Amino acid sequence: MDFTIDSATPAVSASFEATPDPRQREILQMLTRHLHDFVREASPTIEEWNSAIAFLTDVGKWCSDTRQEFILLSDVLGVSMLVETINGQDGGTESTVLGPFHMTESPRRMLGDSIDMIGGSRTCVMSGQVRSTSGRPLAGAAVDVWQCTEDGFYDVQQPDVQPPGNGRGLFTTDEDGRYRFRTVVPSHYPIPTDGPVGRLLAATRRHPYRPAHVHFLVSADGHEEVTTHAFVAGSAYTDSDAVFAVKKQLLVDFADCADSGLAAAYGVEAPFVLAEFDIVLQEQA
Repeated sequence: MDFTIDSATPAVSASFEATPDPRQREILQMLTRHLHDFVREASPTIEEWNSAIAFLTDVGKWCSDTRQEFILLSDVLGVSMLVETINGQDGGTESTVLGPFHMTESPRRMLGDSIDMIGGSRTCVMSGQVRSTSGRPLAGAAVDVWQCTEDGFYDVQQPDVQPPGNGRGLFTTDEDGRYRFRTVVPSHYPIPTDGPVGRLLAATRRHPYRPAHVHFLVSADGHEEVTTHAFVAGSAYTDSDAVFAVKKQLLVDFADCADSGLAAAYGVEAPFVLAEFDIVLQEQA
């Protein structure tokens, strides 16, 4: 059969008809329809299509054990947040993107430990409670956190400056479902711009900045896992996050605190910054 503009989609779709996995077959045939419709609408030249292939090839070459350029591409195109939103909890804390920097295992830490291993200037105590949507505190929940420094860099970006695991910690909630750790107030920062995704942003005159935030990945037995952020309320770029991840529910007040008694209880010196961020997990069906 001649391959024409009109016959292309049915021909390719039919080629996947024998795929044993029904979900895989459905996705491949759906991809074929939408991709072909895009190509017909855009009518790319051979040079444009080759340029697109070269761009994706370059994205793959930039991926490593400590950098995921394809996640970054998915992020800036809004696909990561769209997938998260489609699969988000019906109730409980809203989910956001995993991001490209959850590339190393967070060190296990005790409640109250500091994840700041280089001594930032603004000590912050972050705490909260992990609960079920029924309101029950979740003891023994895993709370994985990671963040950049107050200068806007993750440990994997500065291996000669930051020790591995700086800004990261894996905590277990206490009998009341609470967690607590010491850190620094993170800064807003640009996503990596030295690779092909950075060139894409520059070519489209988009800024690369993310508002200040702390990442959370929280799980508990019998509940849906959630990936989310605690965004520093008032941070720059909360209205124009480069990866579209800000949600109003996730804006957290990082408040200055001069209470010396409270500081002593947390093992820090006043004044310090205090942030409270509760996380609600949806029960599994």
